[in-house]
Amino acid sequence: MSDTAVQQNPELYNTPEYKRSRMAYLIECAFEYFVALLVSDAFLVKLLQDIGVDDATVGIMASLISLAFVFQLFSIFVVQRISNTKVFSIVFHFASQIFFMALYFIPFLPAVENSNYKHVLAIACIMIAYFGNYLVTSMIYKWGNSFVEPHHRGRYCATKEMVSLISGMVVTLIIGYAMDYFEAAGNLHGGFIFAACGIFVFSICDFVCLMLIKNDKKPKEEVRQSIVPLREVMRSTLGNKNFLSVLLLAVLWEIGKGVTVGFLGTYRLNAHELALSVGAVQVINMIGNLVRFAVSRPFGKFSDKYSYAKGIELALCIAAVSFVVCAFTAPGHVVKVWVLVILYSILYHGCQAGIGQNMHSILYNYVDSRYFVQASAIKSSIGGLCYFGSALLAGQLLQYIQDNGNSFLGMHIYGQQVLSVLSVIFTLAALAVAHFVVSKQKRMVQ
Repeated sequence: MSDTAVQQNPELYNTPEYKRSRMAYLIECAFEYFVALLVSDAFLVKLLQDIGVDDATVGIMASLISLAFVFQLFSIFVVQRISNTKVFSIVFHFASQIFFMALYFIPFLPAVENSNYKHVLAIACIMIAYFGNYLVTSMIYKWGNSFVEPHHRGRYCATKEMVSLISGMVVTLIIGYAMDYFEAAGNLHGGFIFAACGIFVFSICDFVCLMLIKNDKKPKEEVRQSIVPLREVMRSTLGNKNFLSVLLLAVLWEIGKGVTVGFLGTYRLNAHELALSVGAVQVINMIGNLVRFAVSRPFGKFSDKYSYAKGIELALCIAAVSFVVCAFTAPGHVVKVWVLVILYSILYHGCQAGIGQNMHSILYNYVDSRYFVQASAIKSSIGGLCYFGSALLAGQLLQYIQDNGNSFLGMHIYGQQVLSVLSVIFTLAALAVAHFVVSKQKRMVQ
């Protein structure tokens, strides 16, 4: 059923079929999040190191993963030709998770002297998995949210995020403890099997949840007749001034994050800098996630009441303050360091509750729903490229400052402090675009 038809019959949102679909999509997002957690950060590093990948190559592979979002652009060319959203999404989504699971079996393959075939297989599994995942990400997002009443979408997305956050913390603790247990017993490969079994179970649960969502199926003849030329798609997205302002907002925010966030991990852990322990960093991150959980619902209600743009504005104000705090965080008194790091974590994780989902949902206000998937793919891809590019340039600046004995423009200052100042500037620029441009535009309700 079309978006217009649903709007003309709002009681549809209260039908058992729509309620079941909303709940199934909410739970599906949690299971998808669990799989993502098990192929990132410490879990992925352990796996890659076990197959002989050196630290520098691990960093390069992490960069490749950050570039995988570009695969979303392929959805521009296929979304209009899909007659059965459910089948297409499930096939590619489930296949991607199976390739993620396959990663954990690579260490069990026989070793071949002077061969890096395991490294190649790992890269292949990662890239194929992310291709399948990102190809249908925007489609599933639009499909799942089509059963949510537009004026309640902010609260629904907030609840969805809260469920994923809390349950994800539990899953990370359990799997992390199991991996540590197996490694301490000298059987790290046993931990890999445990993680692979976890991914398989989560993938099956994810599959069941997607099966429970009402299908979005159209006759093939209707699909063929509704296909519009690519130039029309581009005119309705990149040729749409309202969308371009949202794209500019997203780009400025991605740059604001990119120049700082990825470099804070080493800053916290290095003995000659903040010198926090791994355990302390994990506790601080958990505090931040709990704060994000606590403010997700209020942010959702605020965005539903005032607009997604206003929700982003409020979140960007908090983000700017978080980077200001980070700019003042330097080695010194232990209590001061702890207070500033915790305060930054609280503010940064808190702002994510207002930026994450709103940055996706805001497209409903400024792009015709027929082009939502294409607009989302373009925004995510360009924003991601800008994030990656800004991180590369920021890395060069950080290296320059460190090579000069933590000195910049004649001042003794740490590189991450300088990068935080740049983040403040770009975040304030994003805030200006959100307030003076995006929030002034005429909104659509879809």
